Amino acid sequence: MKPAVARPAARPSASSPGSGESGAGAPASQERHGIVTNKDETVIFPPTCAPVPLAPESVPMQPATADRTLAAGASALTLLDRDHSILSFNERVLDWAHRPEVPLIERLQYLCIVSSNLDEFFEVRAAPHLIANSASDQKGTYTTESFERLSEAAHTLVGRQYALYNDELMPTFAKHGIHIISHGERNAAQRKWVSEYFEREVRPLLIPVGLDPAHPFPQVANKSLNFIVRLGGKDAFGRENPIQIVKVPRVLPRVIRMPAKVSDGKTLFVALSSVVRAHLSSMFPGREVGDFSQFRVTRHSDLAVDEEDVKNLRTALRQGLQHRHYGQAVRLEVSASCAESLASFLLAQFNLPPQALYRVHGPVNLARLTQLIDLLDEPQLRFPPYSASYPVTLSPAQSFFERLQRGDVLIHQPFESFDGVLAFLREAVQDPQVLAIKQTIYRTGADSELMDLLREAVRRGKEVTVVVELKARFDEEANINWAEMLESIGAQVVYGVVGLKTHAKMLLVTRREGKQMRRYGHLSTGNYNPRTAKLYTDISHLTADPLLTADMEAVFVHLASQSRLPKLNRMWLAPFDLHKNLIAQIDALGLAAATGETTRIVAKMNALTDDQLVAALMRAGQKGVKIDLIVRGACTLPAQVPGLTGNIRVRSVIGRFLEHSRVFYFRSGEEESLYLSSADWMNRNMMRRVELAWPVTDPSLRQRLIDECLVAYLHDGRDAWDLGGDGIYTRVDHDTHRGEAGASRAIEAHGAQTALMNRYASRGHHPDATSN
Repeated sequence: MKPAVARPAARPSASSPGSGESGAGAPASQERHGIVTNKDETVIFPPTCAPVPLAPESVPMQPATADRTLAAGASALTLLDRDHSILSFNERVLDWAHRPEVPLIERLQYLCIVSSNLDEFFEVRAAPHLIANSASDQKGTYTTESFERLSEAAHTLVGRQYALYNDELMPTFAKHGIHIISHGERNAAQRKWVSEYFEREVRPLLIPVGLDPAHPFPQVANKSLNFIVRLGGKDAFGRENPIQIVKVPRVLPRVIRMPAKVSDGKTLFVALSSVVRAHLSSMFPGREVGDFSQFRVTRHSDLAVDEEDVKNLRTALRQGLQHRHYGQAVRLEVSASCAESLASFLLAQFNLPPQALYRVHGPVNLARLTQLIDLLDEPQLRFPPYSASYPVTLSPAQSFFERLQRGDVLIHQPFESFDGVLAFLREAVQDPQVLAIKQTIYRTGADSELMDLLREAVRRGKEVTVVVELKARFDEEANINWAEMLESIGAQVVYGVVGLKTHAKMLLVTRREGKQMRRYGHLSTGNYNPRTAKLYTDISHLTADPLLTADMEAVFVHLASQSRLPKLNRMWLAPFDLHKNLIAQIDALGLAAATGETTRIVAKMNALTDDQLVAALMRAGQKGVKIDLIVRGACTLPAQVPGLTGNIRVRSVIGRFLEHSRVFYFRSGEEESLYLSSADWMNRNMMRRVELAWPVTDPSLRQRLIDECLVAYLHDGRDAWDLGGDGIYTRVDHDTHRGEAGASRAIEAHGAQTALMNRYASRGHHPDATSN
């Protein structure tokens, strides 16, 4: 398999001529592009970029041989490797940490994000490769070769991280008077303060463990900080036992700010690892400290519970959480100066091959430098604060129920505030005519106003049904706690379908209006998490559409009762028909293109790794469908391979916010459709999760999504990367439509996210956005 890697050096993209297709009879996406209106047809704000339609001719592509079948091309085209593509995504994130125009603290933040992403990558993706290597497997997806190639790529990425940290970021921080000072750099007063801190805060929590037959190697928790020390001399019983392990508790801060009295007018910090290292000798009186090193082990942490064989999933997951920190070791990090003998000893203890050893020039956990970021009060070194506007088509003083009776509402987060969603739920909780509230919970965070509102709804006597996904990776404990809390006060809590994760995002309100019941719904591409709603791009869709809300009701009943799902009006639901409907839609466009019809697909998602969807896209492209894929992360489809995928372009956009919205656009002739979804195009989303896709049928709302979520990203001239057939991403360095008639100069100066921030910032922020 070919790897997917990032190539920072930019190459120019081909510019395209204007399409000139805005005449009479053109579809809505051509006539209305770039203008967003409300129900009164009032222009709310201008377009993000030049009015270039989503017509095929607006994006030049290499010609593909018509009617070439996938079977003919499949043997000549190897899909890209998913795990290498994930590492390539992190290369693109790391690029932000390299950019000198990005504020310094934000550059460090991106470095920390990459470190955190790599931790999760090893926790979830590394074990199969490691097991295959141990078994000397030579065939299949996971082999000795796949392990070696992945290790090489990971080592390269880690090396780039620490080179950036040591050679660029820390020296630049020093120019601003901000230092993390080592023991050798501290003066007498500073050493005295560190010594006092160690004695007061650290030593009482440290217990060195000497290794001998009665004291085997201790259990070392996943991603914890530890020291290994070789001692000379003999212990109190006359034995040599030279190896000692010092486990550093997680409760201790990893970065400590030194007081002004010893900082000489600068902003000084010390790393906890440096504090412990400086006092190792004092921990072993009568012994000589020889070689030593900090170390950290990463363990496989994906919970595996046989749902068919447990009576209580919640109890089983709680038990599993207790063991997560002590799963199979997959990576060992040590200081660059660690003696070979100590490194070999640790590898043997954790049963790891040499390739799993990472020697680092700095702290073994760069992700914990987020503590340094939190301690810095330097606004000039951060992004200017962004305050989301209250949703454009809402008014805080207006009833949501009255507003939705006039038409659907879209909220584009984080450019518009998640407060709109909370306000909708708040009104439902307070309205005495609301009788029932149903909601799915995937990730809400440990401290959630939304959960407090659900609790208040129960207190007010409303029927509250919550579908809690207990297996949301790394949020299992928080979700278990929420489930137990809601159950304890009388809410109906269900855990979805055995063997499937409920990843769909739905909130359904049932309200008595006169002699009838009326439903109001919220659907989203993202989670009900106010914190991440400020960091992730997502679409919230509020609706009173009776067909759509009836579908939502049917899905809730299905999840709670496990009853047979009725035929849905508008929704596509995984694992039932989402996958096959997407393939059918793509294949139908392929058939239309083969007859000479003008066809177009533009799909935005976080990952594309499902082989059948990839194959469908390739078939359609080979029959003449023009396809643009905006895929933030892993993508296994090699784009722009002449004769095979020449009609397919793949673009990744990495910006200040995490791209998270899923938007799928299909066009054949004058007919166009657009779906929002909770699902990425991955096999797990299609086959092992409960996922939703639903159409946006209002022409003005659909056009708004086309303009903001698709066209703006196809024109991004700063934050976009284009994928080549060789698996290499190349950063775009200018507007891909520069030079066209009417092209915007502004788009050349920034990316899509910046354009959207400017668009919404111009509208201002309601100070009473959270009031009702």
